[in-house]
Amino acid sequence: MEVTQIQSSQIKAEALRLGFDACGIAKAEPIRQEVAEEFREWLRQGHHASMQYMENHLEKRLNPQLLMEGVRSIVCVALNYKPSAQQNQEGYQLAAYALGRDYHDIVKEKLHQLAAYIIRQWEDEEQPVSYRAFTDSAPVMERYWAMQAGIGWIGRHHQLIIPKSGSMFFLGELFLNIPLAYDHPATSHCGNCTRCIEACPTGALTAEGPFMAERCLSYLTIENREEIPPEMKDKMGSTIYGCDRCQQACPWNTMGAPTREPALQPKEELMTMTREQWQHLSEEDYRRLFKGSAVKRAKYSGLMRNIQAVASKETADQ
Repeated sequence: MEVTQIQSSQIKAEALRLGFDACGIAKAEPIRQEVAEEFREWLRQGHHASMQYMENHLEKRLNPQLLMEGVRSIVCVALNYKPSAQQNQEGYQLAAYALGRDYHDIVKEKLHQLAAYIIRQWEDEEQPVSYRAFTDSAPVMERYWAMQAGIGWIGRHHQLIIPKSGSMFFLGELFLNIPLAYDHPATSHCGNCTRCIEACPTGALTAEGPFMAERCLSYLTIENREEIPPEMKDKMGSTIYGCDRCQQACPWNTMGAPTREPALQPKEELMTMTREQWQHLSEEDYRRLFKGSAVKRAKYSGLMRNIQAVASKETADQ
């Protein structure tokens, strides 16, 4: 199959038509050696906390050619989730990414539609098109590949920042067995800004050192299955699921428009919940309120643990 810039441009145009907000293409090859070693050292130091799955399939994570046989191109996409409305400031807060439907389903569906388009356009008997679609669901270094595909750069808060749009984006990847025209890697535009580091309440972010997941409120309130350490409970504020403080402090996030994706619009009931309603949330109400939501990752017991941690701190402060 002859590679043309037109093919890559058509794929990007179709990705935008499907509702993605950005698309870039990177050559599938082993991750740069210095990045791979930095990740290995991060694991050795235990900064992934109890997320043992980060250690699984390590060689595949560092080399996409081991994850999909014959992969030649990685089409990277980004889907905006910036909310168009604020949650009830008198209630408890959820991280913005969790307000709509579970992003895994939304991004995956669009990636399969994009793959179907590519197959219709370019598949031939000599080289059948094969693909795999991923979104935070496999050992893939998503932010690294999005940066290699020119979509944006990895900021000091370790999120991907898209120029003039910010970091509130879900990422997805389409591994393809066909060659395409590739984009140039993005470069950082954080400059000397350290607002995200200064905004982190627990010191999970550092200027020169690694990201410490074991101190991050997003990890502690979602992935963590144990009790939240007392010194971290004091830092939660009114947030009961995740933490957006580093993103809220990032100047780039003042520029992006709210999401246009209907499935990511939050339920009105969720946006108007009061503290009392949260504190008396039944398991039945939890299932109804968060049906098809990423919040189910923390389970009912985890969410109630978080609510009780915040409520007890508020009571102690009175």
